[in-house]
Amino acid sequence: MSKRMLEGFKVVDFTHVVAGPHATKIMAEHGAEVIKIEPLKGELARTLPMQRDGRSAYFIQHNLGKKNMAVNIATKEGQEICYELIKDADVVIENFSPGVMKQHKMDWDTLKEINPGLVMCSISCFGQDGPLANLPGFDWIGQSYAGIIDLLGKKNETPVFGDFAFGDIATGAHAYGAIVTALMHRMRGGKGQHIDISLIEVLFSFHELSVQLYDTTDGQMLATRAGPDHHLLAPAGIFKCKDRYLFIVGLNQWAGLCKAIGRDDWIKDPRFKNPGDTGKYREEINGAIQDWLDTQASPEAAIAALEANKVACAPILNIPEFMEHPHVKARGCVRTIKDDVFGELHIPRTPLRFSEFPEPPDLRAGTLGQNNHEILSEQLGYSDQKIADLETAGVIASKGI
Repeated sequence: MSKRMLEGFKVVDFTHVVAGPHATKIMAEHGAEVIKIEPLKGELARTLPMQRDGRSAYFIQHNLGKKNMAVNIATKEGQEICYELIKDADVVIENFSPGVMKQHKMDWDTLKEINPGLVMCSISCFGQDGPLANLPGFDWIGQSYAGIIDLLGKKNETPVFGDFAFGDIATGAHAYGAIVTALMHRMRGGKGQHIDISLIEVLFSFHELSVQLYDTTDGQMLATRAGPDHHLLAPAGIFKCKDRYLFIVGLNQWAGLCKAIGRDDWIKDPRFKNPGDTGKYREEINGAIQDWLDTQASPEAAIAALEANKVACAPILNIPEFMEHPHVKARGCVRTIKDDVFGELHIPRTPLRFSEFPEPPDLRAGTLGQNNHEILSEQLGYSDQKIADLETAGVIASKGI
């Protein structure tokens, strides 16, 4: 079998929860040696649902394929272990609050002296500098600052938020891309460097229209919460057919939409010539679509009629419906992994598909400190007695969770 694309690269991983672990999981799936360093009691994700015998399915999903160490980095001995690992590492990645790595004498200025070719990536909610830099942050905090949550929910009502970490996952993917780009730069003769990635900037980049809407009108137009409809375009929103909600977008297939709902007279109506102007007639357009949906025998019949006319539409599925969908099964979007405690677990498959590596490798998530002895003895040359002394002194630890 061919070497995986990142085989031979060594990553020292100080990340926790989602954004950082997602980046390093992708690196591990592509062959990098990822050494995850956790506190002696384990990182926060090990305490999150679902739990079985003290082990977290949440942690497992985001930490496949990594070697696991538990090291007290507040001690001189723990820092020495990290320094020795970093001497020949390609990448260090962390997502502590800014200043924590410096507190533990592992900031960029210190580590680049140890390893000049190092690529270091720091992920945080607000970035490494600025007035908010030292504040704690989670995905929802980033969404709040970045103008995301302000646009979610019904007009003039309390904003809402989704119970998922799309900002963290996107930030992890950005971090992965940035790290690989920096490694390519180094391979072409460039230097090692420090990468600063903030959650709020990743989330702010999600505004594909709202910023320009505000900027080019000198603040006269501002994106607002619009409930189930797009605030500016039509049709683009959520409709109900029988017991199912559908999402329908008819912007670039206007003629097809008109034919599907029996409004051929709208095809050449000058009011609808420019897709960017249809929002002015949102109520009329959406009302006609809803009236048509009310006549359909089933959601499936409505979708079939729309798809026959090349109109983009989708049923709004829940998690099990997506997992059981024939298309999802055909593409293998849901991956089955194994764990000693949970047995078989189903997780989202990595969305990156490479022709030379069509299937992800069979990887598992380790237990806390599982690879302490292996790494300290084989990579750093520590004796069994020295390793035992470090454990007794509370510098390293292990636990089967």
